[in-house]
Parts: sequence; C-alpha cells; structure tokens
Amino acid sequence: MELSIRLFADDCVIYRKTINNEDMEKLQDYQDRLWEWAAENAMEIHPSKSKAVRFTRASVKCPLNYSLIGTLIPKASGCKYLGLILRSDLSWADQVNYAVEKAWKALHFTMGILEKGKSNTTRLSYMSLVRPILYYKGA
Repeated sequence: MELSIRLFADDCVIYRKTINNEDMEKLQDYQDRLWEWAAENAMEIHPSKSKAVRFTRASVKCPLNYSLIGTLIPKASGCKYLGLILRSDLSWADQVNYAVEKAWKALHFTMGILEKGKSNTTRLSYMSLVRPILYYKGA
C-alpha cells in the first residue's frame, strides 16, 4: 500500500498500512520528504503538535519511533480526525461518550430556556439543536 496524505486548512494527516519494519521505514522516509517539501514552500511544521498512532486490535510490541526534524513524534492512544475521535484499539467508546455528553448539554440548555415555551417550540428546538448532534457523529 502506498502512502496516503490528507491536507486540510492547517492540518495534514499521513498514514500507511505497515506490516513490517520496511513499511515503517518507508513511512519515515515519506515524513522526511514532507518536511523537505514544507521547507521549500515556506510552510511550518510543528513536530510538537504531531502524534503517532497505530490502529490495530492485535498485540504489537514493535515501538513507533517516527521523528520529524530530528524530534521524536510522541505515541498517542488516539486522535481526532474530521470531528471523529479515533482510538488506536478501534473502539468507539470515546466518540460515543463525547456525543452523548454534548447532546445532554444541548438538551439541558434547550429545556432551560424553553421551560415555559409551547410544546411545538420545544420540539422544534430539540430537532434543530439536540438531534443533529446524535445523528451527525457528535460534532
């Protein structure tokens, strides 16, 4: 599998399927090339804002030793990607908890303000403020 890069307004995600040390070395090489490209294009990369995450349910003992500009990229147990909370063990628990907490806050806010409102207004508020949180990944 080749390298995949996703560019956003002020973010970049690099990922690749790795099976052995050679795959990990290729990913490190791509990161080095990304740094060179950024320098040529007057863009800044902050290694301190980077994370190395391995997504698998398997027990893997090989450490993640990726670096950027000579700085070791810290290993993380998960990350946020386009509003989704992704965990290295592929569990959705953090994402579900986040969405539920955000929906409860929106519900309590809505109910507090509309305590004496008409039922139609309360329903409309729920449908526009709370329900989208539960339907759209808890963003």
